[in-house]
Amino acid sequence: LVPFIPMLFLTLLLLFLALFPGAFNCCTKISEEIPKGILRRVEAFEIQKADGLCHLEAVILYIEGRKFCVSPRIRKVKKWMKKNKHRTPRKKPHGRKQRRTKIIKKKEKKQ
Repeated sequence: LVPFIPMLFLTLLLLFLALFPGAFNCCTKISEEIPKGILRRVEAFEIQKADGLCHLEAVILYIEGRKFCVSPRIRKVKKWMKKNKHRTPRKKPHGRKQRRTKIIKKKEKKQ
């Protein structure tokens, strides 16, 4: 019975990681201030909501492959996010993309 307990714990841990892969990618601390020039270097951003696995509301800024967690209540950040909505990471579409075909209508010439 004793060797069974660590194996059960490991199995449950692996199951948890498989079902909730983002569980350990949550921001656990946020900055209430942001340096002046940092927003100019942001490549993308995400909004972390305080529901589900992440218990803290945050804005995740991606700069040069690193992530920075800041408060969504910072006035500069709110204003910047409104101007830069296009920088949010795009989710991959589900399923196959359908190919769009262009239909060209030929004008009939009068003879």
